[in-house]
Amino acid sequence: MSAANIETVSTSADKAKLVAVAVLVVASIAGFYGLSAKGVIVQWLVLLLGLAAAVVMFALSLPGRQLSAFGNDAWREVKKVVWPTRKESTQMTLYVFAFVVIMALFLWLTDKTLEWVFYDLILGWKK
Repeated sequence: MSAANIETVSTSADKAKLVAVAVLVVASIAGFYGLSAKGVIVQWLVLLLGLAAAVVMFALSLPGRQLSAFGNDAWREVKKVVWPTRKESTQMTLYVFAFVVIMALFLWLTDKTLEWVFYDLILGWKK
């Protein structure tokens, strides 16, 4: 079994950026609750501006750039998917419903047959 590669933040600048992100998030939340006397608009403005600054700071760090690259790669892969047409989706849905109905009938008939065999023939219990 091979050891998993663990990526860590290596540069002190990136570590400082991530610490700044954490401080901005905590300060935004503290500001939201601390400024309750100033009004709802000021509260939400402080919270949103602080979180926006945290997002910008995270985007400038190496993990932020890696996350952005991952998102871009994932979006590129989603574009490659061949999605079914509406007609194909409708047909497959009808096939599934038909299979469910047929399976339900099969299971019901099996249950009733086993009930008849065990209760009526073997045990002799009549309803």
